Amino acid sequence: MPMNNIDLKYTDGGQLIFVKTDECPIRDVVARVSEKWSVFILLSLEDTPQRFMVLKRRIEGVSQRMLTQTLRRLERDGLVAREVFPEVPPRVEYRLTPLGRSTLEPLRAFV
Repeated sequence: MPMNNIDLKYTDGGQLIFVKTDECPIRDVVARVSEKWSVFILLSLEDTPQRFMVLKRRIEGVSQRMLTQTLRRLERDGLVAREVFPEVPPRVEYRLTPLGRSTLEPLRAFV
C-alpha cells in the first residue's frame, strides 16, 4: 500500500512494517530533527538568537565538533540561519528560521 512515497507492507506474521522507497522525504525530516543534538539546538534557539559558545554552554555534553557539524546541517536544511556581524573580532549568531520555528511544537511532543 503506497502512501506519500512510503510503502507499508505486512510481514507473514501480520506485523505492519515501513519499507524505504527511493524518494521518501518524511524519513529525511524525521532523521534530521530526531538527531540528539539537533533537538537541543532547536529548543535552545527558541527564545533568542545565540552565539556559538552560548549554545555550547547551554547544551551540556556537546563537543565543539558536533555542535559545528549539527549547526551546519541545520543551516543547510533551512532550519537555522547564521548571521555574521562585521565586527572585530567577528560576531556570529544563530537563530531559527520560520521553518525551524515550525518544528518546535512537534519537537516538544518528544521531549
